[in-house]
Amino acid sequence: MDLYEYQARDMFEAHGVPVLKGVVATTPEQAREAAETIGGPVVVVKAQVKTGGRGKAGGVKLAKGADEAEQKAAEILGMDIKGHEVRRVMIAQGADIAEEYYFSLLLDRANRNYLAMCSKEGGMDIEQLAVERPEALARVAVDPLVGIDDDKAGEILETAGFSTRDAVKIAPVLKQLWEVYRDEDATLVEVNPLVKTGEGRIIALDGKVTLDDNAAFRHPDHEALVDHAATDPLERKAQERDLNYVKLDGSVGIIGNGAGLVMSTLDVVAGAGEDLPGSPKPANFLDIGGGANSKVMADGLDIILSDEQVESVFVNVFGGITACNEVANGIVEALDQLGDRATKPLVVRLDGNSVEVGRAILAEYDHPLVTVVDTMDAAARKAAELASAAITEKN
Repeated sequence: MDLYEYQARDMFEAHGVPVLKGVVATTPEQAREAAETIGGPVVVVKAQVKTGGRGKAGGVKLAKGADEAEQKAAEILGMDIKGHEVRRVMIAQGADIAEEYYFSLLLDRANRNYLAMCSKEGGMDIEQLAVERPEALARVAVDPLVGIDDDKAGEILETAGFSTRDAVKIAPVLKQLWEVYRDEDATLVEVNPLVKTGEGRIIALDGKVTLDDNAAFRHPDHEALVDHAATDPLERKAQERDLNYVKLDGSVGIIGNGAGLVMSTLDVVAGAGEDLPGSPKPANFLDIGGGANSKVMADGLDIILSDEQVESVFVNVFGGITACNEVANGIVEALDQLGDRATKPLVVRLDGNSVEVGRAILAEYDHPLVTVVDTMDAAARKAAELASAAITEKN
């Protein structure tokens, strides 16, 4: 789960990371009140969206006083920034910035440890810096069992080229950010920029945090951080049923068992629809997992068939731990539950464990919406053709 900046700021503050005052507002009037509460000659009105590039899009504006803060908030609220509607802004205390740095701590899956990245050049697109001047971005491995202690903080800052004088002030903040990462079960903690003020203070001016959903059982308080209003209703329904589902923009619903098979299925369906009218594409990613039973299959099908964009469904299962007869029973159960609400055709490709039993169950059920196809390529083509026909008929 990605956090909004204001949520990251509050989390930083709870762990002792130095931050500036910040108040969230959802209306221009609230923005005015927040600016009055914060005080000072200048505040910053910052769009709260889970994407980068806010400043370039006009989502970050300086305001001199409460009247201007209200005006700037009115300009920002409702903006579309890379497909994200701005529903709230944070009114942040202005800062006297002398220098801007960059720091992040993230999960390095390839090397099975954590990775700290640090640069004396913050405030810019770090991806661009990493490509154009990689030597300016220090990369230091962090042992998960040790974390960032005094020695590791010193190593990170020395590698990044900080002077001893600055390193002494920055090191405690890196240790506090490590505590955020560890104690909150994060997979990313990023500060850009981490600034030094004119008075020499080190402050986390902007924060980005991603939390590991697999550790949610250890953090019941994290539920309050979920923005249900911004979550797609179908994704929220899938989460409630513990399904690995991501909504896409196409018209062919996809169900598979195993992330690799589902990813391959997305590619095959996209390719199959390229030369068809309407260019049907995958409508979702749905992995029912390696040990799914008939109920999981039924829940997944129920969610996909609830998507108004879906015109056909491709069920692609290679039976291993998940036996094909369980998948077939799940399809039968789902269609029985949906009754007349099930109106989209299903193309089913089964292979592997208990494939003959699964196919026999579907043959006996003999539902008019279900077509069983032997191969993955042929099934993808059939599902794309059915979606294409439906799109053409609507147009």
